[in-house]
Amino acid sequence: MIKRQMRDAANGVPQIDAPDCALLRCFMHRTRRGRLRVGVHTSIAGSIEHAVRRAIEIGCDTFQMFSANPRGWRTLDPSPQECERFRAAREEFKLSPLVIHDNYLINLASADGEIRGKSVVAFRRELERALALGADYLVAHPGSAKDSTVSEALRTCVESLKEAATGLSLDGLMVLIENTAGQGSVIGRSFEEVAEIVAGAGRELPAGACIDTAHSFAAGYSIHTPDGLSRTVKELDRTVGISKVRIIHANDSRAAFDSHVDRHEHIGKGQIGAEAFGRIVRHPKLRAIPFICETPLDEPEDDRRNVEMIRKLAGAQTRGKH
Repeated sequence: MIKRQMRDAANGVPQIDAPDCALLRCFMHRTRRGRLRVGVHTSIAGSIEHAVRRAIEIGCDTFQMFSANPRGWRTLDPSPQECERFRAAREEFKLSPLVIHDNYLINLASADGEIRGKSVVAFRRELERALALGADYLVAHPGSAKDSTVSEALRTCVESLKEAATGLSLDGLMVLIENTAGQGSVIGRSFEEVAEIVAGAGRELPAGACIDTAHSFAAGYSIHTPDGLSRTVKELDRTVGISKVRIIHANDSRAAFDSHVDRHEHIGKGQIGAEAFGRIVRHPKLRAIPFICETPLDEPEDDRRNVEMIRKLAGAQTRGKH
């Protein structure tokens, strides 16, 4: 999870209309094939459009953000005017793709009817906000199998995704299922589980995967060794399919290998290490996938340092401040 404080949104719940962003999204997402794209999760504190400015100040090519308070059921949607200013700022600086991360309270796999119902409603609003902002991807945690079985939870997650998207024209927006460290009863700890959700939901809505390096490492995928990375990439391609992996969350791990504990660390300072990250970001099947850091923000320049570290390990140039 992203370890940073987010400003609480107000308790009002106005309705918003998602504008037709097809032309903007098509324009923004035309990137040179193979070009390294690196970004971070940026804060929306103060105004949602500030996330764009912060991404540029850090030196990002791409970025991720929340579209509302990520730790509450009642959220305030951005106004049409705020969405327009956000889209204009993003177009000005040519940041692509735009990734939105869903609310942490959402559990689309829940066996509890009340929690599942609230989660479906909340995820539909995530979809609506993502459309209004012209996002390319909406990242979702698959949920928890508490009081259920893994197979039942996977089916429930798929049905919840389809229910949340019913009647919506997603207009190029793709839902990405994120793999997990496997802590507790959460699902998505294996690529097979992620693939099952992607395939099931993909019959009715655009679906792909977001692969987190720290989660993969903690779940038992040995991406820290040359042979282990090779096996992991082959396994990922066999199950999910590399073409379905649209975003990589580039996080080092404070937790030990195969610990099933989700603790992120600065790039090169954790258990995965700089040498292994160099192999990851230079891997021919991974390099063209956008990398987004969700690393700790202990000091003001930490985000910039992590972005620069990724570029250094990949042998790419650093993007200057605007």
